[in-house]
Amino acid sequence: MHTTLAAPRRTTLVREAGFAYFPIALIARLPFAMMVVGILTLVVSARGSLALGGLTSAMTGLGTALVGPLLGAAADRFGQRRVLLLSGTANSLLLLAIAWLAFASVPDAALLAVAFAIGASMPQVAPLSRSRLVGIIGRTFSKDRRASVVGGTMAYESAADEIVFVFGPVIVGLLATTLSPAAPVIGAAVLALVFVSAFALHPTAAVGAAAGGDKPAQAPAKELARPALITTVLGALGMGLFFGAMLTSLTAFMAERGVPEQAGLVYGAMGIGSAALALGVALFPARFTLPARWVVFAGILTAGTLALPFATSVGAMTLCLLVIGIGIGPTLVTQYSLAAARSPLGRSATVMTMLGSAVVVGQSAASALTGLLAEASGASAALLAPVAAALVVLAAGVANVPLSRVRRAALQG
Repeated sequence: MHTTLAAPRRTTLVREAGFAYFPIALIARLPFAMMVVGILTLVVSARGSLALGGLTSAMTGLGTALVGPLLGAAADRFGQRRVLLLSGTANSLLLLAIAWLAFASVPDAALLAVAFAIGASMPQVAPLSRSRLVGIIGRTFSKDRRASVVGGTMAYESAADEIVFVFGPVIVGLLATTLSPAAPVIGAAVLALVFVSAFALHPTAAVGAAAGGDKPAQAPAKELARPALITTVLGALGMGLFFGAMLTSLTAFMAERGVPEQAGLVYGAMGIGSAALALGVALFPARFTLPARWVVFAGILTAGTLALPFATSVGAMTLCLLVIGIGIGPTLVTQYSLAAARSPLGRSATVMTMLGSAVVVGQSAASALTGLLAEASGASAALLAPVAAALVVLAAGVANVPLSRVRRAALQG
């Protein structure tokens, strides 16, 4: 009697991380996407000042930019679980506080201080998820499969970011319209408490933790300042500038047509194409290199934005956004894939958080500046802001090409 041995099951990331991981990680990043827009909506409604609203949301981004990478470094040093539980709980309490303070008779400075603390304590779910999955890939996949699996993973993660960054503002608008201006912020607080805690307690959080409390092996912090790595951070900053400038200028464009509440729906046209193309990046041939992808898709992004000031109807605007979406997803995937490959030893969470923080600070700063531009000069002038942001992304991509060649030569040498 012959017995045949079953072939070993092919390792997959979904099996290694667990099926529950991906929906938890997706929902856990929603508060991150809702906070900046939610706080802006709350403060404008409660205090009646667009300038104060823009400044308050900008303070949120400033807090994230200054402290976010430190939270990533703490996660690399102490493990993700305790950092996420502490930051998630603090963030939820601060969101509830600003929902009350906005309507209370407290000075504007108090709102700005709490907004900064909200940004500083913002749970870095997206970058820490990337760091976890890259760690799992490095531990469980053979060397010949790692590059393709990392590429596919960064494609999924960028598509997930696109989904929440498109639908986050839509959810904020629905809650603020149907319930109250404070509802989006309270909703974000509840989501952070429940799903960020679930993300923190998931078994994959142990991937980056040091065994037995020992200090993990880490490259010197100065390696984070390598030009090739800084270029990817600048590229991510450009993407954040684009998101903030595009949503704000689009809102001004729709407001001039009497339907500002439809801005989120039109904005969604860009996100759908972007998410689809982000997922498609995994199918690109290896000879279409990461530096080349960045330049090509940043070029498409820039070309789409150049048509924005000439759009005179909602249909024309939607068409522009569909073209722009083709450039966004692949560019983000490429930036994160390059950052993952260039992360110094033991600094993966720090690097991913640097990119995530760059996106948020760019979004916040561009939202505030584009809002002022729209107020002073109208939607036509505001629609030039996404063009400037796209040019930042393209310039960083062009600068990355020779840096990639230098790095490749150094690795081969």
